[in-house]
Amino acid sequence: MEPKLDALYAWMRDARSVLVCFSGGVDSAFVLKAAHVALGDRALGLTALSPALPIAEREAASAVAAEIGVPHVVVDSHEIDDPSYVKNAVNRCFFCKSELYRIALSEGERRGFAVVVNGTNLDDLGDHRPGLQAATDQGVRSPLVELGFTKDDIRRCAKVIGLSVWDKPAAACLASRIPYGTSVTNERLRQIDRAEDGLRALGFRQVRVRYHGDVARVEVGAAELAAAFERRAEVSAACHRAGFTFATLDLDGYRLGSNNEAVRLKVLNS
Repeated sequence: MEPKLDALYAWMRDARSVLVCFSGGVDSAFVLKAAHVALGDRALGLTALSPALPIAEREAASAVAAEIGVPHVVVDSHEIDDPSYVKNAVNRCFFCKSELYRIALSEGERRGFAVVVNGTNLDDLGDHRPGLQAATDQGVRSPLVELGFTKDDIRRCAKVIGLSVWDKPAAACLASRIPYGTSVTNERLRQIDRAEDGLRALGFRQVRVRYHGDVARVEVGAAELAAAFERRAEVSAACHRAGFTFATLDLDGYRLGSNNEAVRLKVLNS
């Protein structure tokens, strides 16, 4: 009933052994589950412990890997030591992904895995994602792109195969909350993580706290905007506890890659 799912299993079997760059999100979880179904212990999940990975996502990745029953390794990454990453130009993601894929390829080679893959899908290709070039440069494969999976395809198939995170909200690294040109620091990443964790504790499901110095610009899903406004004192308090002086609620609500809007506008106006 799901030809694309069958094609993904066949892709994995042809690869013989696969190391999956696994963040804990639905895309990479789906790839990891498919690899495990097709290959058993010849599939491995690798999570890079970056300062930009929320603490909750670290814990979630371990839990999902345990649910799948797949071998899982966790390795520290050090992109924060790269000045090109820290300065946060529009190609910041390239340096982050280059570090991830360097680690993954090294680990895959050491453990004898034939192919390193990620969870990139067709819908990712339409946004500003310099990390895609890092995958191309290092020979990391994207089976979901090669087989024509969209985000809707992934969620549908993930539900079919019983993956608990099939409807998990989209996630992204904490550095994506910092505007281009504002340097990425451990302190800023931790501040954003604390604020978002506080908002999730209030029950909000789709949350982004965009960093603007003393100001936290809070995005929540469109369906949660009314509730956020009603609970604005609690939303503000969560941001203050994280160290922000001011808190604002973005009336446009959450949208994927809102920090990229300035990049798109520059392209349109050039």
